[in-house]
Amino acid sequence: MKVSVWDTYVKRDDGKLMHFDILVPSDLKNENTILQYGTSYLKSKPFKTGTLTSKECKFCHIEQATDAIKEHIENKGFYIIEMQNCR
Repeated sequence: MKVSVWDTYVKRDDGKLMHFDILVPSDLKNENTILQYGTSYLKSKPFKTGTLTSKECKFCHIEQATDAIKEHIENKGFYIIEMQNCR
């Protein structure tokens, strides 16, 4: 499965900058859906963050998903790779 990688940066209320990638099927082009996935992820965090808009979330590239990522996307619609200040 090919996935689109959306590079995302969101400021936390404590001033730290979160960096994470949102992975979705490569044929998903609806930016609002991708932003909803990112917002859902942010709501799962124990800390508050800024709002996620197209300013913070940009398409980066397409890559081949691993089997584990593919399975997660098939079940949830998306996958998050946490890069910095996500915990």
